[in-house]
Amino acid sequence: MMPDLALFSIGTVPLIICVVMGYLLGSIPFGLILTRMAGLGDIRAVGSGNIGATNVLRTGNRKLAAATLLLDAFKGTAAVLLANALYGPPAAGIIAGVFAFLGHLFPVWLGFKGGKGVATYLGVLLGLFPLMVLVFAAIWLTMAKLSRYSSLSALTATLAIPVIILILGRPEMALAMAVLTIITWWKHKPNIERLILGTESKIGDKG
Repeated sequence: MMPDLALFSIGTVPLIICVVMGYLLGSIPFGLILTRMAGLGDIRAVGSGNIGATNVLRTGNRKLAAATLLLDAFKGTAAVLLANALYGPPAAGIIAGVFAFLGHLFPVWLGFKGGKGVATYLGVLLGLFPLMVLVFAAIWLTMAKLSRYSSLSALTATLAIPVIILILGRPEMALAMAVLTIITWWKHKPNIERLILGTESKIGDKG
């Protein structure tokens, strides 16, 4: 089943607004903002240097990490819902969601060095196809129980989601999520390399 690319034709002005709005929402670096507000300094100087929830957790503050996770997801959902409210689904929401994801990964304010995108991926998915968040969670939890690798669990879930959405008859949405999946895998290249070498940290490992 091929996606109907005509669905992405929403007019030049709406397209620009969806792109800019999505990108700006996605580029808000909540991890950096929250850790600075908490007096923990620059999160980019901690651990992996990433601005996402996983690296925020390395500060030892679980509440900040949880808040970062929720806010990074929410900005993806907000972009989708706002675009749909303005111009109608599915095209507007898909476009805004994709660019919110890109904004999180490549925020202009931080020299285009952002997070790895899993939380925002989930947020976009929640805005586009809420039921799929439960599917994502089920896959993640199953893989986490079997492997104890958080990264492998997320990568497996992101790989499955576009396929399942396509099977359910939403090719345009499947295409968008497939693009996000490819970028997510690319951003997780170091994790993939460690998984292959057997040096990736497992859930519950310390240090």
